[in-house]
Amino acid sequence: MKKEAIICIIIVIVISAGNIITQRYTKESVETLSSGLETLKTDLNNELDNKEKKSNEKILEQIKIVEENWQSRHDKLAYYIEHDELEKVENNLTALDSFIQTEEYADAIKELDESVFVLKHIQEKYAFNLKNIF
Repeated sequence: MKKEAIICIIIVIVISAGNIITQRYTKESVETLSSGLETLKTDLNNELDNKEKKSNEKILEQIKIVEENWQSRHDKLAYYIEHDELEKVENNLTALDSFIQTEEYADAIKELDESVFVLKHIQEKYAFNLKNIF
């Protein structure tokens, strides 16, 4: 009886520790990607409003940085997050890149907002709280 209790306690501790680690990595990933996308959104809005004339190369460089950041985090996130959720983000980023390359900035901002929404949704969906447990 004592061995079973110890094994159960160890299992609960391991599951809790794994959840804390994955939740922290998910939060860090979402914050990093969201901040990069928000910076890109500001530049797209400025370009759209013609307040600030930035070159398309600068915006393309920023989207490449965001995509590289996503690719570096995607593999680790795929271990514990549904692939459908990650595929939504990937599709939005691909559409965002194509809109930026064709200089359709209004559509790019729409895709950017959808990407941020899906990222925040992933963070909330996999958060460890009573609402998600029950």
